[in-house]
Amino acid sequence: MTSRRDIIARLAFAFSVGIICGRRRSQADESEPGSIVEEVEDAEMTDTEAPQPGAPTLGGMQFWGDVCYFQGYRIQRHVYTGHFRLLDKNNRRYQSGAIEDCRKTLDRLRTANDLKPDTGHAVIYLHGIGRTSRSMRPILEAMPTYGVVHVPFEYPSTRVPIEQAASFLHSLIESLTDVSRISFVVHSMGGLVVRRYLKDHGDPRIHRMVMLGTPNSGAELADMLKRNMIFKTVYGPAGQELVTDPNGTIGSLPTPTFEFGVIAGGKGDERGFNPLLPGDDDGTVTIASTRLAGASDFLRIPKLHSFLMSDETAIAAVKCFLEHGRFSMERDPAPIVRETAACR
Repeated sequence: MTSRRDIIARLAFAFSVGIICGRRRSQADESEPGSIVEEVEDAEMTDTEAPQPGAPTLGGMQFWGDVCYFQGYRIQRHVYTGHFRLLDKNNRRYQSGAIEDCRKTLDRLRTANDLKPDTGHAVIYLHGIGRTSRSMRPILEAMPTYGVVHVPFEYPSTRVPIEQAASFLHSLIESLTDVSRISFVVHSMGGLVVRRYLKDHGDPRIHRMVMLGTPNSGAELADMLKRNMIFKTVYGPAGQELVTDPNGTIGSLPTPTFEFGVIAGGKGDERGFNPLLPGDDDGTVTIASTRLAGASDFLRIPKLHSFLMSDETAIAAVKCFLEHGRFSMERDPAPIVRETAACR
């Protein structure tokens, strides 16, 4: 039977090198519908005048999910209250309340600023559990901009089950009406959200996906900590779904039918970064769990889980895969043909 000391040791290790390394919980937005003093009054503005932003939000990204994206503006829904807000790329709020009001204000912004629809290749970036889209910024900022629409997707990863996170993603994709292709760059649980989306939905425009440290067979750390009250409180319902149970949520997820590649962190030996995990690992997820049969290419880099997105090798590999369907033009691809295939 696991002792209390063992549990404390596991928690300390997970918190030091695991899922929450390098991130800080954001605070809940304290505003309520109709209480925002900086909102634009309809009676004081014509449809041709540009709405003016209010102060930046108080944060709370773990309580909001994107349902619409247009030229850097996003409409979000609060996971508990159900009300909506319209933000710009600097998280300044233009409107709050009903979604119709947010759409109306967005239409005014489009008209007043002569904003054209997003077109071309949309790349959607999905962060892992407990993080925000800011964690994906090192990759996003290194990607080419010509002909590409970069969409940093926010979703309340610690407040909702994976199925509900996938519902937010579906709404966002539906809002990208004028793009011709859609690809995904995902970290950790973000890859599971895409796979859960594919269980109920699809889109012929979906092109490619790069997974970084996604626990495609579940996370052993979640097995160890799922009954711990701290873990349950911090990571919410999705944290409980990250277990390795083949009959659980992850075991029911489909494999993408479009091109995808897997990048995993590991030391390249049999011990990995975390002595509590079996085989090679990135401190949080084992390499064996990241490997999903059907991947067009696989790449291991010596990096911890939370820093995969800022690694130069990983960034170069993402760029290459989105363009060519492989991680490097200087070596042959290493497709994953069986889930039990040895790490290359």
